[in-house]
Amino acid sequence: MRNRSLHGGRHELGQNFLIHRATIQGIVDLVAATRGPILEIGAGDGALTDPLARLGRELVAIDLDEHRVRSLRRRLPHVRVEHADALRHPLDSAVVVGNVPYHVTTPILRRLLAGGGWQQAILLTQWEVARKRAGVGGATMMTAQAAPWFSFSLHGRVPARHFAPMPSVDGGVLRIDRRSTPLVDPHDRRDYEGFVRAMFTARGSGLPALLQHSTRLTRAQARAVVRQAGLASDALPRDLRPEQWAAVWRGVAQALRGREA
Repeated sequence: MRNRSLHGGRHELGQNFLIHRATIQGIVDLVAATRGPILEIGAGDGALTDPLARLGRELVAIDLDEHRVRSLRRRLPHVRVEHADALRHPLDSAVVVGNVPYHVTTPILRRLLAGGGWQQAILLTQWEVARKRAGVGGATMMTAQAAPWFSFSLHGRVPARHFAPMPSVDGGVLRIDRRSTPLVDPHDRRDYEGFVRAMFTARGSGLPALLQHSTRLTRAQARAVVRQAGLASDALPRDLRPEQWAAVWRGVAQALRGREA
């Protein structure tokens, strides 16, 4: 097949192109409210690339399909279009934007949240991913682990019919902002992430019991940490806001230091 990418066809590349003009404009408006160079991942046929270029800012657009890269280079000679994989290309522009192929959403999110250099990410993902990352219905472990350094917000649901070919699920617009002041010391990030993982996977009912099983705290210390953080004892990890996670983390560290003194 002449138009088939070396990486496969549409299904292998996870391509569902956004065709709804109002949604395209909404994403561009979110980008317009940011500052700095823009990196577009999964440029495809350029539905976002063209209006993003009209913002008059430095723009790099990448795509894994070499045929679409050549086509975009011809159509938009003033834009830097690169044949690259978002799972390997540096995600270090101030703003990262894109219609993310559904099958690589999680690894791309993990790369973003582990990396530095960017300040805002505006991503079109599966609705369920966008909803969960924004904490609608409760925080997930991945969101709670990243929340001290990033804030997540949901900016609309995109019906499947607004894509071509039409996928089996709706999309959602997710915005991620790097916090100017982290809620937890960056040097503690690995330990904090392990603490959150332990809390989400621990056995027990209620925060004090989960804390006791996840740390070296006694039952009394765990109850005191929960009380000092202003939390109900029957709360669950998914119920905690980022500020509350940070308060519990500080409380645990303080209790452990006090015991070792």
